[in-house]
Amino acid sequence: MFTIDLTVRNTAFPASIQRKTQEDAKATYDMVLSAMRSNNPDIIELECEGKVEKKIAIRASEISGVQMTQKDGTASGSGKTPGFFALASE
Repeated sequence: MFTIDLTVRNTAFPASIQRKTQEDAKATYDMVLSAMRSNNPDIIELECEGKVEKKIAIRASEISGVQMTQKDGTASGSGKTPGFFALASE
């Protein structure tokens, strides 16, 4: 399972969705990145494959960051999410 985290301006916690395959996750990541680069205020609608009832809609111009991570079966032991926030908390 792959998780795509979207950091939204003036929001403390990221919005997250899940994709089952790396190809789907990469396509979603690229779509969000393209929307961020366009600087267009269009709304991006995403559905989660992990929780089918979860849907999010975010204005593309308000997204300040996107991160794709893979959730594997092995525990890291630290319980921290990979990325910038994990580095800042150490």
